[in-house]
Amino acid sequence: MPAGVPVGVPRQASAPGRVRDWAPKGPLDLGLVLGPLRRGPGDPTFRAMPDGSVWRASRTPAGPGTLRVAARDGTVRGEAWGPGAEWLLEQLPEMLGAADSPEAFEPRHRVVALARHRRPGLRLTRTGLVLESLIPSVLEQKVTTDEAYRAWRLLVRKFGEPAPGPAAGGRLWVMPAPRTWALIPSWEWHRAGVDDKRASTILRAVRVAGRLEEAMRMAPAEAQARLEVLPGIGPWTSAETVQRSHGAADAVSVGDLHLPGIVGWALAGDRTADDAVMLELLEPYAGQGSGQAPGQEGQRHRAARLILLSGRVPPRRAPRMTRGDIGRL
Repeated sequence: MPAGVPVGVPRQASAPGRVRDWAPKGPLDLGLVLGPLRRGPGDPTFRAMPDGSVWRASRTPAGPGTLRVAARDGTVRGEAWGPGAEWLLEQLPEMLGAADSPEAFEPRHRVVALARHRRPGLRLTRTGLVLESLIPSVLEQKVTTDEAYRAWRLLVRKFGEPAPGPAAGGRLWVMPAPRTWALIPSWEWHRAGVDDKRASTILRAVRVAGRLEEAMRMAPAEAQARLEVLPGIGPWTSAETVQRSHGAADAVSVGDLHLPGIVGWALAGDRTADDAVMLELLEPYAGQGSGQAPGQEGQRHRAARLILLSGRVPPRRAPRMTRGDIGRL
């Protein structure tokens, strides 16, 4: 069997997949680059293996596909299976940050500069898939991460399909198709702990899935505007989506419960910072009009990501968000 195959994979399903080798320019840390695509430790669409490889199952424009990515001696090897294999291999460089420009980033704070120095392999992924990032982001609205991860895990395992290739019948699953999402009964959303508001937002999104995927041809800000036309999708959800689908370096997660306080604490010692203060502190990393070259994309999301990686977080004083479980009501 291929090295690092997820536990539970049947031996007879280990047929070789299509392969592509790619040499990134500069350092590349697979865990940092692909980590944002993982929705919790039990994400059925994502596995990080002890050998350093990463497995992902995606629903591509060409159909379901499984991708294994491993780095060795400065080269990345992607191996893919299923109808979406060719699409996944074609997308591989951008998924690993080939479209990103980390060298254009200029740290303006010591904590950011140190984090960048310690994490030279950080690049921003660009998956090329909107719905794949939008749906779990909607599930994460106004609830704890544990609740959102549980909902994603339950819904994908129950209504998705086993990933093709070596992971078939194992621990990897492809998320449901748009039509399948649309047909999930109301009581199943309830059992997964998803309230009517979030479920309705997802149902509205999957009904116009084609239009949303067209946003990949748009700049990140324009893509966010298209997403926010749908009721239930605001700036936080659209930013969380395009950060992954587009590799948007300037999309700030405005409306996040914890991020303003973390940024405020790291850059100004202000643990009570709100969105307005956070945006003011991140202004040196914004685009045109903030001292950068005309037309250069802003870098506020990258700066925030580096702050999170720095470990400079305020000591916890406020209680955690109350966890709810509507599935038990």
